[in-house]
This record gives sequence, C-alpha cells and structure tokens, in this order.
Amino acid sequence: MVAATQSLEELCINSIRFLAVDAIEKSKSGHPGLPMGAAPMGFVLWDKFMRFNPKNPKWFNRDRFILSAGHGCMLQYALLYLTGYDSVSIEDIKQFRQWGSKTPGHPENFETEGVEVTTGPLGQGIANGVGLALAEAHLAATFNKPDATIVDHYTYVILGDGCNMEGVASEACSIAGHWGLGKLIALYDDNHISIDGSTDVAFTEDVSKRFESYGWHVLHVESGNTDLTAIAKAIEEAKAVTDKPSMIKVTTTIGYGSPNKQNTAGIHGSALGPEETALTRKALNWEYEPFVVPQDVLTYMNKAIERGAAYEAEWNKAFTAYKAKYPSEAAQFERYLSNKLPDGWDKVLPTFTPEDKPLPTRKHSENCLNKLAPVLPELIGGSADLTHSNLTELKGFGDFQKGHYANRNVHFGVREHAMGAICNAMALHGSGLISYGATFLIFTDYMRAAIRLSALSQAGSIWVMTHDSIGQGEDGPTHQPIETLASLRAIPNLTVFRPADGNECSGAYKIAIEKSKKHEPSLLAFTRQNVPNLPGTSMEGVAKGAYTIVECQGTPDIILMGTGSEVSLCVTAAEKLTAEGKKVRVVSMPSWELFDAQDAAYKESVLPKAVTKRLSVEAAASFGWHKYVGPEGDTVSIDTFGASAPGGTCMDKFGFTVENVLAKAKAVLG
Repeated sequence: MVAATQSLEELCINSIRFLAVDAIEKSKSGHPGLPMGAAPMGFVLWDKFMRFNPKNPKWFNRDRFILSAGHGCMLQYALLYLTGYDSVSIEDIKQFRQWGSKTPGHPENFETEGVEVTTGPLGQGIANGVGLALAEAHLAATFNKPDATIVDHYTYVILGDGCNMEGVASEACSIAGHWGLGKLIALYDDNHISIDGSTDVAFTEDVSKRFESYGWHVLHVESGNTDLTAIAKAIEEAKAVTDKPSMIKVTTTIGYGSPNKQNTAGIHGSALGPEETALTRKALNWEYEPFVVPQDVLTYMNKAIERGAAYEAEWNKAFTAYKAKYPSEAAQFERYLSNKLPDGWDKVLPTFTPEDKPLPTRKHSENCLNKLAPVLPELIGGSADLTHSNLTELKGFGDFQKGHYANRNVHFGVREHAMGAICNAMALHGSGLISYGATFLIFTDYMRAAIRLSALSQAGSIWVMTHDSIGQGEDGPTHQPIETLASLRAIPNLTVFRPADGNECSGAYKIAIEKSKKHEPSLLAFTRQNVPNLPGTSMEGVAKGAYTIVECQGTPDIILMGTGSEVSLCVTAAEKLTAEGKKVRVVSMPSWELFDAQDAAYKESVLPKAVTKRLSVEAAASFGWHKYVGPEGDTVSIDTFGASAPGGTCMDKFGFTVENVLAKAKAVLG
C-alpha cells in the first residue's frame, strides 16, 4: 500500500533518491547530491515524456537520454532499474562501482544497455546530445515523406553547472542554436554547487541569457525540488518549439532531503555516511530498508514496459506501411540499421602507379571521400572551419544547415572539441551513420578528450587530419605537430594511419570505413606537400599495418622503415645504398596498430629478428620507434619544435633528406 504521508509520485521520486543514497553508501564512493536533487525532473521526464522500450533498448525510434553530468549516474541507473530494463537489476545497483558491475562510476554505453553515450568528462554529454539531435534531423530529412514519418524522436539531456562551465558545452550549444535543432531539449540542474563549493567562487554569469544568445528557447522552473507540474509544463512548452533547441533551467537543491549536507559541496562527491543517511530517511519519511523499493512504485514504474512495447508496435506498423509505399528508401534505411556496407562499395577507391602525378595525401583523401560519398550515403561529416585546407567537402551533397538537414557537409566552425563529441554521437546514434571530422593534426590537442572517448566508447568516428608534420611550413611551430602522432598512438583502440601515397590513402580509407561499422575509430594523418606514388605500395599492404615495398636478394643488411611522406626518402636512399653493394629492405609502416595486431610469423617476415640494423624515418618525435628499430638501430626524427619557413626548407633543415637518411643508415651499418 502507498504510505499515507506520501503520494505515489513522491514515493517514486524518493525511491530514485534512496537507491542512489544506498548504493553510494554501500560502495563508500560516488556522487549522491545530483540524483537527490534531480530526481523530480528525472522522474517527470521518464514517466511522462520519454518514449523508449525497456525490453528493446536499441529500438530505433526511441527518445535518447543523456546524463551529461555523468558523476550523478545513480540517477540513470535507478531510472533504468525502476522502468524495467533488464540491464540493471537490484543486484547491479548493490554492486555500484564494483569490479565487473553494470553500474560503473560514470555511465558507459558499452557496459550498460539503456545508456546511449559514455559521459563523465563534463560537457561531453551535452555536446553528444547535439550530435544525436543532428543525426535525428538528418535521417528525418532523408527518409521521412509528407505522408509517412519513420524518424521522429527527441534527445533529452540533463546537464549541470560543471557542464556549463566547460568550453566544449559552449561550442556545441552555439552550433546547435545555429542549426535550430528543435528536438534537442536540455534540462539544466541549476543547484549552484560544484566541488569547490558555491558556484559564486567562479561561475556567476547568466546562463539563460547565454543560451538565448545562442538561439535557444529558454525556460525556468524555479521550484525544481517539488513542482512537478511546472517541470512537466516546461517540457511540454519546449516540445512545442520546433525551430530551435530548448534549455530548461531547473533550480534544485543538491542533496535534497539531507538535513546537514544539502546545498553544500560535501554532498557533491561523497557518501552521506550512516548518521546522515538515517537523518535523511527520517526527513523524507522513508521507512524502507536499504535497497527496498515499495511494490507500488515498481508496479507503477514498470508500466514503462507496456508503454514501450506499444510505442514500438506502433512504429513497426508505420514502417511496414512505409516499406510498402517506398520500398527503395526502406531498403536503404534497413541497410543503415543493419550496419552493413553495400556490396562492392570499396571498388570505387582509386589505385595508382608511379607514373601518376604526385599529389599531397590530403588531395588523395579528398578523392577517396568523393568516390565513397555516392556509394555510402550514410557518410556525413565535415571540418572545423578548414574545409578547403583539409579538402573534406563532399561535392554535390550540399551543406547541412537549418532547413537543409538532408545535406551531408557539416560546417562545425572553429569548434574542434565540439566537432569531436558531435561526430562520436552520430556514430553512436544506432542508425549506421559514418561520421568524420577534420582539422589540422596539431589541433587534435583541442579535441583529445573526444578522440579518446571515441576509442573508449566504441564510436566508429573517422578523424581526418591534414598538415601532418613540419612540412606544413610557414605557419610555424604552433601549427607543426611533433609529438602528436606518438600521443595518438598511445590511445588504446584507436587505429592511426599515416599513408605514404595514393594507394595507401585508399587502403587507409577502406580499413577506416570497415572499422567504423565495427564501432572502432580511426585517425588518418595526411600531408600538405606533394608525395610521389611509390612502386610496391598497395591497399592490401595497408591492411597489414607494415609491409615490404622494396626487397633485396637474401637477408637484408639493413631495413629502412618509414611512414607518410618520408617513405619516399627511404626508397631513394635504398636505391643509392643498393648501388653501393648493400642489401636493403624498405618497409612502409602506415599503421603501427595494425602491424602489432598481426601474428608473430608475419611480423617476423617483415622485421626479422636476425636483422638488427634498422633505421626509421618519420617527420615526428622518435618516441615509440625504438620498439621497432631495436638497440642497434636509429631514427631520423624530430624531437624539438619546428620553425616558420617553407615546408621544404623545414624538411631539409631538420634532416628529412635523402642525404641524411643515407648518412644515418651508414652510421647504423657501421
């Protein structure tokens, strides 16, 4: 029976609060303040507005929910459990933050069904929300018909003060307002507390005015702790505004119900403790033992299962009618959802001979993208205001803009960090989109968190990076990556490519597209300067990560290995050494990660242990190369910052010449 002193809705909200309190108390670790304060808005949103099917968390037309303030994840886990998701049981709640549990310390999409994206680094989640809303808008414009709608869902985000302080959130929300993404609704948990205490110490701007200036529809619920009617009314009003995203500022009390810790930093990131937990139970009239949820609450909240089945059945009926009326569009839509590539898609990728004109690899990248775009309509992306430097325009496919959402060229503006998070969300939308984002290689520093999260959260984003070395030239050391490749290669599950010529560019795109469909990200680094098309290179070789492109008779005296524009230096140096009677093998190494994944026999065939004289050549830091060159080998590399001069001059001055490669090789040979 429902306790006489509490309505059923209050019982539901307090169930959310105390599942969070109890789980965090048991683990002695976590952030109870947000779920205690945000429970009312979470309850109203999930109970009265969100369309989802707990028994089929991947149902396509579900509304997407993101807890951008991921530290408050017990709010989401409680909602998943109460609404009937199989992915979170009461035992999972009890195992919060423990080894192997489905309730990790921040939401992880690959760990817990019902979690759409991995959040934790503040601001990433709201930026992901922009990407999910972009995906919905693009797919709706692509597939919906005047008499048939199959793509129609909202993206809801709960974010906090910390998210609003992070620059990535500002970048993403700015572009979301420009695009007019009307199905993006953000609820801002306005509780005025961060880890350092009151936000007055560092954050006093008018957030509502900021979002209004971005072009958002802004609302304010002043009593977010108790006024469920006002929360529901605000969400209704936000849904009615279709030409711009909405931000609902919901003023709450962090740790609501805790007599001594609410509205303090002490409840932001620490368990309440036994004494305060008992006092909070008393203050909120919660008479239940830890982890006990009233049956009336479970019965009521589990109605989401029946609603979800009805939502999906209704959508299935609509899609059946769509399929009968628009069979070709339906077939393409189904292929998208299956995450399968069309037959023969890779046949369009170009191949080259040494007689073909030298080009920058960024130009080869442009050619690949434009060969792929017609056969892969799910390919969508763009550049952070460097379209004509990165050469990433899909020609003839229009610009994604407000009112033109079917177009596929996305202009992110000078917003690298948001671009990364938006691309990740498109890849995680569950609709088979292949997203790519581009900038200069050096500016991966501005989007490193998003690149790392693409690898962690199994988002198949493709990162297209140009101006990959000191060969970038006159812009100087601020724009010339030195240690960047090494730092990117250090990220687990990210495949980094630095192709040497046109064949290797095609090979890199082939693997990157295939990996995207396997939910694995790739990063492709391209030159600004021309490179020749080399004998012996191939798409098949790229798939192995490293392979021999110049061979000698018998056991080599020395192996020269390189990546990108420096492979041609190795080839020319090998010719000169061969003319002097040396036996030289040249190995092109476009991807360390792919080579390291090969079996021992293949690796031995390329880099035999018996050949200890080795030289690597790469216009980047030497860091990491020693595992390939060994103790008797050496590197031609750059471990200082670059300089402002023409690219060719920089390459010469820093030793990336045939003459220096020869001198170093001879020194290694002794």
